[in-house]
Amino acid sequence: MAAAVRLLPVVTLALMSCLPAALSSRRDVLELGDADFDYLATEHETMLVKFYAPWCGHCKKLAPEFEKAATRLKGTVQLAKVDCTAHSETCGRFGVSGYPTLKIFRSGRDSAPYDGPRTADGIYHYMKKQTGPDSVHLKTEEDLQTFINHYDASIIGVFSGADSSHLSEFLKAAGLLREQFRFAHTTDLKLGEGHGVHSESVLLFRPPRLTNKFEDSVVVFRDYLTIGSLRRFIRDHIYGLCPHMTLENRDRLRVRDLLTAYYDLDYHHNTRGSNYWRNRVMKVAAKYTGRGLTFSVANKKDFLSELEEDFGLGTSDGGELPFVTIRTKLGHKYTMREEFTRDGQSLERFLDDYFTGRLKRYVKSEPVPERNSAAVKLVVAETFDDVVNDPNKDVLIQFYSPSCPHCKKLEPVYIELADTLFSDSDIVIAKMNAVDNDVPLGYDVQGFPTIYFAPVGKKDEPIRYEGGRELKDLLKFLKREASHSLVFSGSKDEL
Repeated sequence: MAAAVRLLPVVTLALMSCLPAALSSRRDVLELGDADFDYLATEHETMLVKFYAPWCGHCKKLAPEFEKAATRLKGTVQLAKVDCTAHSETCGRFGVSGYPTLKIFRSGRDSAPYDGPRTADGIYHYMKKQTGPDSVHLKTEEDLQTFINHYDASIIGVFSGADSSHLSEFLKAAGLLREQFRFAHTTDLKLGEGHGVHSESVLLFRPPRLTNKFEDSVVVFRDYLTIGSLRRFIRDHIYGLCPHMTLENRDRLRVRDLLTAYYDLDYHHNTRGSNYWRNRVMKVAAKYTGRGLTFSVANKKDFLSELEEDFGLGTSDGGELPFVTIRTKLGHKYTMREEFTRDGQSLERFLDDYFTGRLKRYVKSEPVPERNSAAVKLVVAETFDDVVNDPNKDVLIQFYSPSCPHCKKLEPVYIELADTLFSDSDIVIAKMNAVDNDVPLGYDVQGFPTIYFAPVGKKDEPIRYEGGRELKDLLKFLKREASHSLVFSGSKDEL
């Protein structure tokens, strides 16, 4: 018996050593709720909180990446999560309306939305930038060179002294923009002389890895310094002629029409090889400046799933050569099907076709249904215009996800609605899988189900349905918004 007792600590230790790393990672994510959020959040100077729902597919996909990042950031930045199905009060207080929602908190205060990448590496690097001062104080030339010799761009303020009013404004801007850019400042004007400035100014240093013969590596801001003017300067100059698009900056780049060349880009291990194709893109890009199209390059491996889902590309498409796409700010998508040639001629032909309107847009769509005789009409991206934008029909369209429990709960009500109006030839009750089909412009689908009504004469102004999800609620909405008097199937006096 005594021997068995002595064995217990050994067995316990052995079992603990066999615990999977995933369990340790989960423990590094702090679980918060209505009862303890406020007092536990204030204990952490910087904290990233994930608001989620257990049934959410995107949340499940994010979970292992979030846990890995939590382990790497342990002791530096706390990662936490709140289950909104169990703690709705906290989620409502912070305006959570979709899942997952990520927010950055500082000492318990909601500081900013997290708009960074959703990978473990991306979360780690993004949140590492949230620690330390808003702007690093540089005192020597060595400090300056060390700061600008970085993978990312650097914004350096050069000021005459600590009491400079412009320095105060610069530090305010750094506090607001630190989540996106790197800031530093000096109160020694001599540090700016090597870059052609002899008075107070701001210098934007592009990353050394992106140095090229087509543009300057340093851009000088000489206007009157305000938060707004500095923000505009950074926005207009930080990326240059052909930036490196990453998971971290893609959303900021895509506010404009954007051409991207995807290939085996790796600035950590092969700067020269990465710039080989970038220089060829830039040579062509220089001929099309001022025409409203931005150029970029990206690591194909980082965007494989996106390329497959959004552009229908296989993993072997393009081989070792760059694969080129255009995504406009309105969501239109184009792909260059001709092989990328080293002389850039194929890229020029692609651009000429784009600017002259000869390119056919790419649309992700499920196959057109062979039979579509049910009361609820199935719509795919290829048939959206024919069905939803039919100028002679009022159309109620539900955007759904096959895995969404709310959509499944709505299904019998939606079918009953379609059956009720089946005799009305002037109205169509339809639905579209918004996961496997591109959602058209004018329809904002952030969660499921999302329902819109496209009435006759107002197809370019669809009405978002915000009412209840009972039959009477939907009928009341349609009676009010339809372009005609509804015709019900059979006797519906009770309606």
